[in-house]
Amino acid sequence: MEPVANASGPGAGAGSGRGAGRGSRSRTEDRGSPFSSRAGKGEPLDPVEQARTICLRLLTGTPRTRKQLADALRKREIPDEAAEEVLSRFEDVGLIDDAAFADAWVESRHHGRGLARRALVRELRTKGVDPTVIDEAVGQLDSEQEEETARALVARKLRSTRGLDRDKRLRRLAGMLARKGYGEGMALRVVRQALEEEGEDTDGLDEPF
Repeated sequence: MEPVANASGPGAGAGSGRGAGRGSRSRTEDRGSPFSSRAGKGEPLDPVEQARTICLRLLTGTPRTRKQLADALRKREIPDEAAEEVLSRFEDVGLIDDAAFADAWVESRHHGRGLARRALVRELRTKGVDPTVIDEAVGQLDSEQEEETARALVARKLRSTRGLDRDKRLRRLAGMLARKGYGEGMALRVVRQALEEEGEDTDGLDEPF
């Protein structure tokens, strides 16, 4: 009977080690293989899918204009054709609605921050809203409502200006209205009336501030 080769000998161990190494490498390569999943196939991701994912993430909890989304896609180097396809589709299904965005913006920023039409127009322009859509949105505010808001703003600020001389009070109050987009004429009229109600002498306050 021929002797049986020792499986634990040096040659067997080396062969076994090499086989195990190859198997280990093979399994590792399989797990990390570019063919193991679509994302890792080494193929370029569909730019339309990428654009859709980016837009949905940006729209979660925060309305955005078409231009804001287009700018974000461009920054991420999404091809123009894919971006246009996704943005148009989102508009069709109502996920992008610049008119609704502008209406909500005017409502929020006027009642929440007291911004006048001029300031609201400026903000909506920076967000890429079409001028016609902007005009319709700010048209919600008429001159009477705007002046009423200006009076409320001055009334809240008036107390903090007491003790200052009249001209300084005028500049502080009128300047605050100007920063919020109110015209010079309306600002001067509203501030003058508020000062008169406090007993201030308003002679000469018809001059531009």
